[in-house]
Amino acid sequence: MVGKYLEYEGLGHLFVSVFLYYFASFMVIPVITDVTMAAVCPGRDECSAVIYLTGLQQVMTGMGTLVVTPVVGKLSDEMGRKALLTFPMTIAVLPLAVLAYGRSKPFVYCYFVLKTLTAMACDGSIQCLSTTYLADCVPVGVRTSAFGLLSGTSLCAFVFGTLTAKLLSVPAAFMAASTIAGLAVAYMVVFLPERERGEFYGKVEGVSRRERGGQVSVWRSLPSVSDFTCLLSSSSTFSNASVVTFFSTLGETGLQASLLYYLKARFHFDKNQFADILLICGIAGATSQMLFMPILATAVGEEKLLRVGLFACCAHTFLYCIAWSSAVPYIASMFAFFTVFTTPCIGSIVSKQVGADEQGKAQGCISGIRSFASVLSPLAMTPLTALFLSERAPFPFPGFSIMCAGFASLIAFGQSFVMRAAPPISTLKASSSNYVQVKH
Repeated sequence: MVGKYLEYEGLGHLFVSVFLYYFASFMVIPVITDVTMAAVCPGRDECSAVIYLTGLQQVMTGMGTLVVTPVVGKLSDEMGRKALLTFPMTIAVLPLAVLAYGRSKPFVYCYFVLKTLTAMACDGSIQCLSTTYLADCVPVGVRTSAFGLLSGTSLCAFVFGTLTAKLLSVPAAFMAASTIAGLAVAYMVVFLPERERGEFYGKVEGVSRRERGGQVSVWRSLPSVSDFTCLLSSSSTFSNASVVTFFSTLGETGLQASLLYYLKARFHFDKNQFADILLICGIAGATSQMLFMPILATAVGEEKLLRVGLFACCAHTFLYCIAWSSAVPYIASMFAFFTVFTTPCIGSIVSKQVGADEQGKAQGCISGIRSFASVLSPLAMTPLTALFLSERAPFPFPGFSIMCAGFASLIAFGQSFVMRAAPPISTLKASSSNYVQVKH
């Protein structure tokens, strides 16, 4: 099944580049909670300062990606995908190198500053650009399965990164992560081909964007608010997909912001138990994406798969929040087999609503909506998590903030029943704005 997609030029190298990048990124997730707690609040299982520090990082990252990702996505339609991928993948090495060097309080604060700044350029952009590159490579009919394989590649990296973090010491984990992140950049620069510009460049008012001697005005190509307003209003499918994206991300980000601190305070989990939970999620998700989603996407369609994924998001979030023993989080993590359907299904639905020369703008718009939700979620969830995990909680319910995240996912699940996938657009533009200026 995977081999069929590797026949498309550049996809194999894209999968390897994405795998190496996420392998390095995910390797530090099980470790960073203990490292931060040990540096800021040594000897404690609950620390409001660390929760607020993480929440501040998420808010700042979300604000940055909200601005950066749509711009990067639109510029990639004009300048090429690989050119825009190189910068964020390169700077992602910096925060990992800091903690590879030291993990005392000054180094941890330095990491959070660098991680926040680099994540503004990396978190949304790399997902947006890799998705757009894939959309350039494969035809519409197999795009849902291909998006699932790309997501499955990230989850495989998640599994291997988490397993490696479990086996290595903390210093070795950060050293390995920074090294592999550097290898990801080198591999991408050397092996990943730039997509032929003519493949994703269309025509504007009958004039080729790639005419010999023509020049594209980059400044005119930057997206404006009206561009995205036109895009969001271009079809009810796109606008409903945007609403689903917003609330599903609100729930997902809220869960991520609270879960590890909740498990540490509630059940005294440490690095190894965090890694076990994440491994179950990763293995379930990767198995689902790589083996079952290509079959299910053809058999039942992306709309039904999206609803299944959103329902699973609701179920496992509510299960986490009422966990009555340390075994329950392990059971809840198995729902990842279904929750991973959400992102590739939305990406595929959106990609079919725009022409070939608007893929970057469309995926950038959706990534921007995710970023906006990622800003709002920590603003609400961080104070709730800190309050209900402290002795000042108004009533005894440590998982209250996670329950709120579950309600956001429930809204997305309800909205998915309103959405109906429209026929794909192969050559026409979704909006009528003149996005580029051609000079002779």
